Order: sequence, then structure tokens, then C-alpha cells
Amino acid sequence: MKKEYSALPPSLQKMETYGFSWMDFITAIPSPLFVVTSYKSNGQPNACLQSWACFNGDPKGFHAILSSVNKAGHMYASVHETGVCVLNFPSAAVYDRCLLTIGNNQWETDEITASGLTAEAALKVNAPRIQECFVALECRYAWEHEITPGDDHVLMCLEVVNIGMEEAYLDETAQGRYGESGYLYNVHYPINPETYAGQSRDAIAILRKLRDGDMY
Repeated sequence: MKKEYSALPPSLQKMETYGFSWMDFITAIPSPLFVVTSYKSNGQPNACLQSWACFNGDPKGFHAILSSVNKAGHMYASVHETGVCVLNFPSAAVYDRCLLTIGNNQWETDEITASGLTAEAALKVNAPRIQECFVALECRYAWEHEITPGDDHVLMCLEVVNIGMEEAYLDETAQGRYGESGYLYNVHYPINPETYAGQSRDAIAILRKLRDGDMY
């Protein structure tokens, strides 16, 4: 039997939602984790750990749709100033260092090296890549839109113009892009909305095969 949620359930009424909708916490829909890198106007690298995004392509191109970009952040300002950025996808081995970018966000700071990571030049855009991340999507700014008028966050579309991927991740019959060393997903507060039991913080997940021969 399905439970229906059209209004905030009593168990979540006192929960801190950090600006998110209460529906985020009921669904706990996973979203890929990545670090957005660019140059601030002072020339220092900016690094912003990000989630809440989707990726789609057609014959005209491949695009990343970032669904929650804070207008007040360095990331928003630098993408507007330069028109470019890189989306860097970490494995579990470097996640802790990527997490440090949240705190190493001072204006004068090189946010990549301060977090124990290595900056390298992108191939097609004027933005830094993170060497330790196994996939880098080099992007140009395309457009943005407020989901609700006057919102302090925007939905931002980026056009992917180059993909840099470590060779070990190309072959899915060998290491590939999934599993213990592959893409990471943010699972937003996977709690029981009826009892508030469970993990009342973000969880990090990976994809695994169900059975031999099955898709991930």
C-alpha cells in the first residue's frame, strides 16, 4: 500500500530542512556528486562540491542541468564572469578531500590545492580541472532560469564541450565507471518520514551490479 504525502507529515514538522523542500527528504532521490571548478576574478581556483543535477544529450549536444546554484556563491559569480567551468567526478578514494572544498572557500584561497587536490589545465576551456577526479566535463555556460520568481538559487544549463576520462574507467568489463571506484551519488537524508528513524544526514552511495550479466 502506498502512503500519500501532499502536506508536511507531523514527524518532520520540527526538522531542519536547510532551505530544501520537505519532499526532498521523503523521496531521498539520489543525484551524482561532482566538484565544479572555475577561476575567480582574482585568478584563484574555485571548487564547489555539487549535486542535484541531470545530464542529457541529443544530436545537437550534451548538456548538464544544475538544478540548485546559489546566486550568492563564488561558483555562480565565476561562471558568469568567465562563461566556463569544469564538472569533476570523484571516486570514493578522493571524496574526503573533495568534501574539504566546502570549508576552503575563502576568496583569497586556491580551493583545489588547499583541499589536498591537484589542479591541471582544461583542454578546451579556461578553467582548472581536478587531476584526481576520474572524469572531467569541460563546459560553457548556456543559460539559467529561476524556478520560482525572486528565488536565491537558479537552474543553470551548461554545454559540455570536452570530456576527459582516465583510461582505466573506459572498459566496463575491467574497472569501468561504476562500483567501488566509480561515480558517487548523494542520497539526501534517507529517513523514514513516518517515524523520523534512519539516517538524518546525507549518505554517499555507489552503483553495483545486481547479478552477473545484469546491468548496474
